[in-house]
Amino acid sequence: MFWQALVAARDFGRLHEIASVLIRYGFGDVVRRMGMANVLERAGRVLLWKHAEELAHLEPPARVRRALEDLGPTFVKLGQVLATRVDLFAPEWIAEFSKLQDSAPAAPYAKIKQQLTEDMGGLPEEIFAHFNAEPLAAASIAQVHRARLMDGSEVVVKVRRPGIRSVIEADLRWLMRLAELAESENPELRNFRPQEVVRQFEQSLRRELDFSSECRNAEHIAQNFSGYTDQDTATQSAADKAPESTMAGLPSPLPAIIVIPRVFWQWTGERVCVQEFIAGIPGRNLADVDRAGLDRKMLARRGAHAVLKMILEDGFFHADPHPGNVFYLPGNRIAFIDFGMVGRLTDERRDQMIRVLLGLVRHEPARVADVMLDWSGDSAVDEAALLLEIQTFVDQYHGLPLKQLSIGAMLTDLVAILREHRIVLPADLALLIKAFITLEGMGRELDPDFDMAGEAIPMLEQSLRSRYTPYALIKRGWRTAGDMLALIADMPHDLSRLLRAARRGRLEIHIDVTNLKHVGNQLDGAANRLVIGIVVAALIIGSSIVMTVSGGPALLGLPLFGLLGYLGAAIGAVWLLLSIWKSSKADRE
Repeated sequence: MFWQALVAARDFGRLHEIASVLIRYGFGDVVRRMGMANVLERAGRVLLWKHAEELAHLEPPARVRRALEDLGPTFVKLGQVLATRVDLFAPEWIAEFSKLQDSAPAAPYAKIKQQLTEDMGGLPEEIFAHFNAEPLAAASIAQVHRARLMDGSEVVVKVRRPGIRSVIEADLRWLMRLAELAESENPELRNFRPQEVVRQFEQSLRRELDFSSECRNAEHIAQNFSGYTDQDTATQSAADKAPESTMAGLPSPLPAIIVIPRVFWQWTGERVCVQEFIAGIPGRNLADVDRAGLDRKMLARRGAHAVLKMILEDGFFHADPHPGNVFYLPGNRIAFIDFGMVGRLTDERRDQMIRVLLGLVRHEPARVADVMLDWSGDSAVDEAALLLEIQTFVDQYHGLPLKQLSIGAMLTDLVAILREHRIVLPADLALLIKAFITLEGMGRELDPDFDMAGEAIPMLEQSLRSRYTPYALIKRGWRTAGDMLALIADMPHDLSRLLRAARRGRLEIHIDVTNLKHVGNQLDGAANRLVIGIVVAALIIGSSIVMTVSGGPALLGLPLFGLLGYLGAAIGAVWLLLSIWKSSKADRE
């Protein structure tokens, strides 16, 4: 059964916490429907129903967000992932999910010190020239301390919270089973693809728990920006230029425009990572940007060019470029941190996104509709209605100058059309659209006149042209020819295996129909009730016969075995009636 694996002893405590929070925020009906109340009450756990719906006056999005905050780190992270699914949730839900702040009280330094000693092979004071026991920041999964290495390098030490993995593993088991039940039992929730969302979240969270994976992401992006000069940006100011070197009269190399913190791998592992300390102005402190004399317009353009390069050229991008993950440095340089959440795009996905964006700004609805139909997969979509709605949507921007176009607003409206037609974005594109919207918002904060469309179109056109250069065409053609030759070469072997299986009678054809599984479960339940009914009838008949036979043990003057038979029949009949009543109630709901 669904809950048998879930209600193992190790998960009882966490299950009780989850049920209590849901009840407090007015989701008691969810607790009852999912069977959590029955399981916990049978285990002797008391649920405080008297406090149910004490916060039910809040709007549903706010209640869900508050519940996620109280449920702890796994659910806060889930809310942050849901904030990227603009294709599944309306703007008011996305706005609430975006408010989720990943912060928590700091863990005691004694526990942090013990874990650091285990992971680094020595006490912090032996490895670092200085280690600040007070954290710079504390989040639900990790906290960050500032330190200095023996060679004088200023670093930050990110440490995973002790014991956090076991809590997250229990939550992930609960979430996956809940998603399975929701998708199989509720047709409306099935449209949101809960299992796919949970799988995406599980993969993202497991990668985030492994700090070495985050550091590999950082090095990958740093390598992509090696030698990057951002030639499309306006002429660099004098502050950008490095001083002349006195050696041989040669100029010193210009400092990197985009800075990615260096990783110190000798001290980095799954639970701890040591990276270069970035001494810059946090992206939220725009007043400090002005006081430092930095050029806001140039910062906005450079940030946009950097993220567009990651998306359009590299296919590997920072999926959460919000102000908390950005620092501004002298010389109008930009530093990115926190690479726990990254996006990856195949060539096909990049091509699709380029066609959509160019279709929007060039007023080509047919091009946009073609890509959206590709995204719909096997879902039934009214193509004529979709094309008409996109035509109407694109026409409202016709004639507007590029400067007045907001790519973020256009993508938000486009995603609303996707929701209306029940087209679910692939997970990688959901991250991409969220990154675009965040990027444009940051650009507008820096420079109210920031023209995202004007910055993006040249890069989009260049990326599109680069896909049709002779070299690119030859490369794709060679790859396709190689795939075709490999398929032809494998065909005799595959055909031989198919015929061999047919000769041995082992040829199998698997057809997976989701609704048939539900019908099978119903038939299985009906068969069980029928068997119990037959057993009850047999017990009644047998007990009646035993009652007519004299001799043998007796109770209250009646044959004992006859009484036991009637008792068994009564228990079976009560179970049968309760089963039928529960089944009828479920069908009505």
